[in-house]
Amino acid sequence: MRIQAFMKFHTVRRGSGKPLLLVHGIGGSWASWELVIDRLTKGDREVIAIDLPGHGRTPPLSGPTSVSTLADAVTEFLKEEGLLGIDAVGSSMGARLVLELARRGGVLGAVVSLDPGGFWEGWEVPVFYYSVAASVRLVRALQPVMPAITSSPVGRTALFAQFSAHPWSVPSDLALTEMRSFAASPSFDELLQNLAHGEVQRGSPKGSVVAPLVIGWGEDDHVCLPRQAARAKSKFPDAQLYWFPNCGHFPQWDSPELAARLILAATSGDSLPQPERRYKSMPSTRVKWAIAVSLAVAGSFLFRSQRH
Repeated sequence: MRIQAFMKFHTVRRGSGKPLLLVHGIGGSWASWELVIDRLTKGDREVIAIDLPGHGRTPPLSGPTSVSTLADAVTEFLKEEGLLGIDAVGSSMGARLVLELARRGGVLGAVVSLDPGGFWEGWEVPVFYYSVAASVRLVRALQPVMPAITSSPVGRTALFAQFSAHPWSVPSDLALTEMRSFAASPSFDELLQNLAHGEVQRGSPKGSVVAPLVIGWGEDDHVCLPRQAARAKSKFPDAQLYWFPNCGHFPQWDSPELAARLILAATSGDSLPQPERRYKSMPSTRVKWAIAVSLAVAGSFLFRSQRH
């Protein structure tokens, strides 16, 4: 493993072969990809996982932080490193970011966008914004006891019920790293506001994206609801839509083997590992209760914090 800093970007590089860029979501870091990196390098790829500005060990941008300015920064990074045309995978906000770069053209090669944010409408906007804002405030307050919480399957279920289809099985070290990263990100609040109430993701006309483009969606995503996949597909008609069964917002956590197989197939122009599936309309009872409890606790904390 080689860790270097490029244009103020902190990066982690593993493996050898054709380069593959990994772009994490809001509040995360390169470590969000830990469960799939080694699987990807076995496909003869050099994986380049970055910390976006204002995340992990990369300083924030000096000006406004938004999907557009992050896209500009990533583009400059790729130019400086001679990596224009690199295949890329994004998750959540990072998934929206790689869609934006694909729309611009001339920046990326094949693209895999996993559960992209930014396609919510109507009541989905405040539900997304306030649930995530409340959860992050709670995470920040719980930092002193976070190692104990993330070491317990019950604690991980409460923390990750909105993000994972089986949050109790998220590895404890990954859970702690994510919670530390979320709490420490100086750009989180600005980006959350931008994602919910700022710029609208523009699409690309059919035939304008010539490299392979796959939009993957967890059937049990409770952050970016499965109904939003059709909106993403309508804005990016050149994309192929792929459903991850029994996965939440982060398929690379819930089904890392399948996620890695999809990424390698999609970025190599091969057939995807299984046919498209329809999403399930209702989550399991256990997951619904976990989500309800975690959001109730986070909402109560947010209400009390606003009163003081």
